[in-house]
Amino acid sequence: MASSSDATASNGSTPETPESGSAADGRDRRGRVRLRRAAVMAVPATAVAAGLMILTAQGALGVQFAISGMPFTVTATELNGTGFEQFGGLDNMAEDSPNAGDTGGQVLIVTSAIRNATLDHLCQSVDLGGTNLLITAGSGANKVQASHLTTDSTELSGDASFDNIEIGNDASTLDKAGVQGPKGVFSQQADTVRIANLRQTNYATTAAVFKLPGLKLRFSEQGC
Repeated sequence: MASSSDATASNGSTPETPESGSAADGRDRRGRVRLRRAAVMAVPATAVAAGLMILTAQGALGVQFAISGMPFTVTATELNGTGFEQFGGLDNMAEDSPNAGDTGGQVLIVTSAIRNATLDHLCQSVDLGGTNLLITAGSGANKVQASHLTTDSTELSGDASFDNIEIGNDASTLDKAGVQGPKGVFSQQADTVRIANLRQTNYATTAAVFKLPGLKLRFSEQGC
């Protein structure tokens, strides 16, 4: 009958050797698991960051700043644009904004996007309570010019005409102005737009380029 020492010798290892190896293997496995978990957690963050850069480059994201919640009026005797899109959305105020009221800090808006636009006799005013901050620009041959112009509005009026208009598109498929809205949202687009006697109530405006010849900024008892 073999002794315990003979049995140990016959399998070519000591009792300490397998225990030591198992501990090392366990640590290695746990280390690899932690690395895999860290990698998995990093993927969504990386994907989101890359997605935001792509969407921003494509103009797919709407207003990316917290709106003040104070509406402003914009008027023009005439707007002409090429590459027109329009779809619905939401703008958000800063957290605990005093202008939030009972809206939860959100405003339901219609986004109008124009790849290139000119405006004649532009007027913009903000009611500050007792006085208005008034901006005017562009008249005659010196019209206001804008590229990749977007306006977030709650009201829009005027005499409008469109060329090659498409109504009822999914907002995520728009391609006339380089802006895409949320999937499943009703939208429309056209090759060109002309609006005479334009009047808008806006909460936000963005533009890649905005040229305002003859700009005048002042306080006034009356708005636009």
